Amino acid sequence: MNQHIHFNAFHMNAPAHSWAGFWRHPRDRSVEHATLGYWTGLATTAERGLFDGVFLADVFGIYDTYGGNADATLLSAAQSPSHDPMLTVPAMALVTKHLGFGVTVNLTYEHPYAFARRFSTLDHLTGGRTGWNIVTGYLESAARGMGLDRAREHDERYAAGEDFLAAAYKLWEGSWAEGAVVRDRRIGQPYTDPSRIRRITHDGPFYRVDGFNLADPSPQRTPVLYQAGASGRGKAFAGKHAECVFLEGQTPAIVAAAARDIRQHAVDAGRASDDILLYLGATVVVARTSKEARELHAEYAQYVDTVGQLALISGWTGIDMAALGLDEPIRYVPSNALQSTVENLTRRAGRPITPRDMTRFDQIGGRGPFIVGDPREVADQLIAWIDETGVDGFNLRRLVMPESLEAFVDLVVPELQNRGRYRTSYADGTLREKLFAGRGPHLAGTHPGARYRTP
Repeated sequence: MNQHIHFNAFHMNAPAHSWAGFWRHPRDRSVEHATLGYWTGLATTAERGLFDGVFLADVFGIYDTYGGNADATLLSAAQSPSHDPMLTVPAMALVTKHLGFGVTVNLTYEHPYAFARRFSTLDHLTGGRTGWNIVTGYLESAARGMGLDRAREHDERYAAGEDFLAAAYKLWEGSWAEGAVVRDRRIGQPYTDPSRIRRITHDGPFYRVDGFNLADPSPQRTPVLYQAGASGRGKAFAGKHAECVFLEGQTPAIVAAAARDIRQHAVDAGRASDDILLYLGATVVVARTSKEARELHAEYAQYVDTVGQLALISGWTGIDMAALGLDEPIRYVPSNALQSTVENLTRRAGRPITPRDMTRFDQIGGRGPFIVGDPREVADQLIAWIDETGVDGFNLRRLVMPESLEAFVDLVVPELQNRGRYRTSYADGTLREKLFAGRGPHLAGTHPGARYRTP
């Protein structure tokens, strides 16, 4: 039980992410998210803290469930405006050497042929430090924006995801064999060996492809695969495909059950239970003393935008919180949105959860570990969550930037290192090699994508 803990800095290319309203804090720089300096500063701090990576969330579309319109979202900047996360990565890669980048991209509005080239290119540019957070999208506003009548149903989204991944694996793993790139500079000698490059065909229920991967194989070929689905269908999908999974849950019991379920799905898919790293979303407020940390917590809490937070919760659950009283229990309803979030707030919560609860700057509102204290207290609680739930690490939610991240790196990281629970240096190699010691840069042989690999 003495394994090193993993951390990602959990961010979004928007002025507000997990906590609506913090952009108003006088020391927060999140409104600078449209500048390169914001991202290079984030990356250098995360690498100084020896983090696994920056995990870039994204939502395609706008939250318009609360009150039946997007007014609350726009007024509070609740994940809006939302800029493309992928375009921040080359700048961050330029100022770092080891840091990984997990980028959320919604496959529903992509095509595997163009998508495979874009991620191959990014993996080349970063020296093999990219990951793809696989999401299938659930917002009706995104569907309308893309000219569709409505979003796909929950389970149909995962069926489309299976089809998309099959096509992408063929392009990344099967189109270019090892040794296809020759680069022989002698006169008349080839750059590539055409006999080692294969045109792939895919004729699935959702996607069709007939062609080569336009990019030559990148260091990892397939990027590290992240996934965050925690519904029944989502956990089966994660167990089959994901290498890193992002979990949420207000209690250790909820998280431990989800962790066991996902690892069992991995075993059922012919993989090992430790083929997946599990990251739990966590909110951490730390200062040099316990008193200072609690004062900082009280200060931050003043900046939570109540209506903006309810706009986020409404979007995630598909339940219009404006139609409920602030102290009325949230009840389970079938949803085409994030089913696991609805279940965590109702069936698994252990007590009635109200809209007012979800606006509080605490563990319920944070949907996961909410830790306030000095470095020793924070380390104690992080270790307890790891040991009680079986997860491998945390996605640290963005609070006030950059001070919250800097405080964690300067105060918590040394405490964990002193206890032998955190790395003191990076391993060499690609992101996949850093995450999974002793493994190579490519998908493990037990992964379903590996069967598409050209000998």
